[in-house]
Amino acid sequence: MNAGLKYALAFALAAGAGHVGTIVAAPFAIMHVVTGKMSQDRTAINRFVFGERVTQNSRNVVRPSPDLAYSSCVYDLSEGPLLVTAPPSPDNGYVSLSVFDARTDNTAVFDSSQFPQGIRFVLAREGQAVAGGDPVVRTSHDTGVILDRRLAPTAERFAAVDKARRMNSCAPL
Repeated sequence: MNAGLKYALAFALAAGAGHVGTIVAAPFAIMHVVTGKMSQDRTAINRFVFGERVTQNSRNVVRPSPDLAYSSCVYDLSEGPLLVTAPPSPDNGYVSLSVFDARTDNTAVFDSSQFPQGIRFVLAREGQAVAGGDPVVRTSHDTGVILDRRLAPTAERFAAVDKARRMNSCAPL
């Protein structure tokens, strides 16, 4: 085999390995950075953190919507499952809870059109025992983020929604 072909083959193998490595590693790296920021440098784990009202200067979430109130729970299932609850917003306003795992995969979405009485589920790692009658969301990773978004287009509405979302819970069973 000539030297040029050897170099081309080595380059192709290195590029392929680099591509696969990036595809596998990038989601975990992105989520590590995101969860660090959302959990206040990992001091707020398995509890909700409540964002301020969005302004034109807000950038904690890429291109945040000024009509939404954001809350997040960075979770860690290494000690066991969590019970996640989110009461309805006043006047049956829109609520959405999304669960993202350590790979950035969206593993579950709940919203107030499905659950007008409030959202309640157990979040557990695959293989963890769960008792009770609540819906169970399974994930293949110990860590991730739960994102709560609520419709709050005005300052008055934000104040009302803020009271409701502060009753959210993301806590061990």
